[in-house]
Amino acid sequence: MSGKQARGYSSTPAEIADAKRIAALPTEMQKLHPSAVPADQSQLAHVNTYGFLPGFYIDIPFVCRDCGKEEVWKAKSQKWYFEVHKAHVDSRPVRCYDCRKLRRDGLR
Repeated sequence: MSGKQARGYSSTPAEIADAKRIAALPTEMQKLHPSAVPADQSQLAHVNTYGFLPGFYIDIPFVCRDCGKEEVWKAKSQKWYFEVHKAHVDSRPVRCYDCRKLRRDGLR
């Protein structure tokens, strides 16, 4: 897996295949995978829930709702989104970078 930041580029077929393979592994094996990023539970206190809080993040493959392109939500991006941006941990991506940019710019 490359060390690139997920913002501003499309996922390669190899990254998508690797993310799918890792997502299919049992949780204990995912946690030990070199691409797994540990979660800082103290930074997730904003999530006022009795539900599940992640112990780690892995790259998550998804299909864009608008264009159907496959992309990967990188573990480092998830860590920032949940722990720094303070988003709810049940949030999931639905649009690829290009479609998000089009919506943000008011072109879609």
